[in-house]
Amino acid sequence: MGNMLVTVVVILYLLIMLFIGWYSSTKIQSNTDFMVAGRRLGPILMAGTLAATEIGGGSSLGVVQNGMQDHGLSAAWYIITMGLAFVVLAFVAPKFRAATVKTVPEYFRRRYGKASGLITSIIMLLPLIGLTAGQFIASAVILSTMLGISYKVAVIIVGVVVTVYSIMGGLWSVTLTDFIQVFLIVIGMIIAVPFALNYAGGWGQVMANVPEGTMSMFKGYDLFAIISLVIMYVATFSVGQEAVSRFYAARDEKAAMGGSILAAIINFIYAFIPTILGIITLALINMGKFNAADFEAVGARYALPVLAIEVMPAIICGLLFAGIISATMSSSDSDLLGAGSIFANDIYREVIKPDATDAEVMNVTKITMCIVGIGALLIALFNTQSLITILMFCFTLRAAGSFFPYVLGHYWKKASPAGTIASLIAGTIVVVYMEKVSGGMLFGMKFSQPIVPGLVVALIAFIAFSYIKPPKHETTELVPEGETAVQ
Repeated sequence: MGNMLVTVVVILYLLIMLFIGWYSSTKIQSNTDFMVAGRRLGPILMAGTLAATEIGGGSSLGVVQNGMQDHGLSAAWYIITMGLAFVVLAFVAPKFRAATVKTVPEYFRRRYGKASGLITSIIMLLPLIGLTAGQFIASAVILSTMLGISYKVAVIIVGVVVTVYSIMGGLWSVTLTDFIQVFLIVIGMIIAVPFALNYAGGWGQVMANVPEGTMSMFKGYDLFAIISLVIMYVATFSVGQEAVSRFYAARDEKAAMGGSILAAIINFIYAFIPTILGIITLALINMGKFNAADFEAVGARYALPVLAIEVMPAIICGLLFAGIISATMSSSDSDLLGAGSIFANDIYREVIKPDATDAEVMNVTKITMCIVGIGALLIALFNTQSLITILMFCFTLRAAGSFFPYVLGHYWKKASPAGTIASLIAGTIVVVYMEKVSGGMLFGMKFSQPIVPGLVVALIAFIAFSYIKPPKHETTELVPEGETAVQ
């Protein structure tokens, strides 16, 4: 009876997501509505969709795992640093919104020329496919673990639901579903804490059954690692279409800043919840109340769902499961929309059919999302990890070379197309070298995040070549929409 109730709650949640997709489709009147929600998001909706996009299932369940295994309380830094990144971005968010572009490659094209726009389109499109597939896999493993269904059936359910509601309503449906999803994941995790504590016999029993140093904030991360994470998040959130589109969709510059600050607060609060659940799980294992072998078949990351089944009432367990599934779905829908928007707006309209109407571009966006959704579904179905690894590698590449031309382009009039191309090339070479050749080593030093030295080298190249070959016109203004900057 309990398992049936859990299943009913999860199915009801999936149906609500589809309903929101349909409802959002009734609000779509133009391509701008579809890609950037008509630029009408206030700070509260913005905060919900920003936080939901970045708090994925991987980060939530991964933090539980790290808290349980070797990081203790310091596992919270993984999400705290996301919040710190949002605080930093709050100061540049008004500039992002004021540009009135739909995609990051559109900014590059209108600021630095067609070549820069096309290169960034390709660099940013590939990782979104890999991210979508990765989130489909995470969602499917969670769904199959929780409901006791086969992995392949779970992949099909997740892939179809996410793709359908994303295509129906664009960023409107993604924003509304994200708002519900971030509420579910945060509330679901908070509710799980007292049940887990009660099962353990209280906080005193938990502390008595975990190793010394578990409550240290620096057990798993040192200061350099924390700073590296913040830099990585700032760089990837700034240029990742799945995140930065929220700033483009803000009602105005003030809403963009407010949304970023509120998203940071959500991250700061949420960071400790999965961490504490991980610590309680460790205590339960050490007390002999919870058998680590119970989740070995699906991996330590899924300790929380297995724990929830044992200690929580079915209805609460169902809400938590819906929340965990929603965490991964809220990331995959954004990746899907980002891929469709970039292909339609920056490749189809600019290269394949320059005279395409807005209606045609919106249709191509939907078709692309459908193709990417099916492709990601097939990758997830056959669990092609090698392909995902290749595509995820592009995730680091896109930020390393494009961060400074994008952010500094809003402020520095001397930024040039030559500097931009040099930055893209230099950042890419360093990251490829460190990831594939040196094992994270550069100049005799070991870096936990290759993006950090990649950004340094990209910045030097960007500034040097902007001076060596300066722009024809010194300005931070973009050429009008539909035009290409003089190279």
